[in-house]
Amino acid sequence: MLQPQVHDFLERYFEANDSPILENDSSYLKVQLSIELDKLLMNRPFYWHYLEKTGGEPRPMQVTFITDQNKAPDDLRGEQIHFGAPRLRQLFASTRELGGYIRLYEKIDASGRQSIPLQPWLCLNVKVSFQCDRKKDVLLSLGLNLIHGQIVPQFYEKIRQKDLTPTISDFCFKLSPLITVHSGLIRLQKMVQTYVENEDKVWAEEAIERWNTDLALLEKFYEDEEEKPESYHVEKQALKEQYEPNIHVSIVNGGMFYIQQQVF
Repeated sequence: MLQPQVHDFLERYFEANDSPILENDSSYLKVQLSIELDKLLMNRPFYWHYLEKTGGEPRPMQVTFITDQNKAPDDLRGEQIHFGAPRLRQLFASTRELGGYIRLYEKIDASGRQSIPLQPWLCLNVKVSFQCDRKKDVLLSLGLNLIHGQIVPQFYEKIRQKDLTPTISDFCFKLSPLITVHSGLIRLQKMVQTYVENEDKVWAEEAIERWNTDLALLEKFYEDEEEKPESYHVEKQALKEQYEPNIHVSIVNGGMFYIQQQVF
């Protein structure tokens, strides 16, 4: 992740979490944190506990993040942030808590026109991890139309091209879904399961071959032992944990998107 990408992430992160960017230079950002982000990021539990007890006026902090130390003003005070920095890891981790679910509407200028119906789409972003002694992560973004049931892969890439807003535009209305969210999630879950079942199994077969090779060496090393010592069992279990193929599926986030009728 290059520094311009870090800078871009910070911009989108704070804008999405109601924290105005006061100064935006190519080398740094000065941000007014929202109350929620101050509580989440700045580690001031005693301050917020005191305010809650006394009813005082909250004053969330302003912070400056320096994304390019070489180009930043010499007298600028702030926190340097780069890929791998603890603060950036904290922001990445917080996106799951803050953005686990979202509801957005397509922004439409419908002034002087008839009311425009918006169709509900359920989106689910999932990470599929294929793990053995090696690991491969695959991100799946699936969108399901809750009116007619169309399922669209790579939904995020398609929906991000639209102008979206947290509030519905004037002269627009939501169509009532014919498919419930619960039923929709089951359909998307089956899609993920189908993807996993159809994935090439070579990675697992090769891992088992490597496992058997190392297991044979272990057996050879202890072949003269009539009663296998504790170290044998520990090493054998370690090989199992290292090589045994596993597939883990985790939900990254999801949301509801209301957009004009369109077939992707």
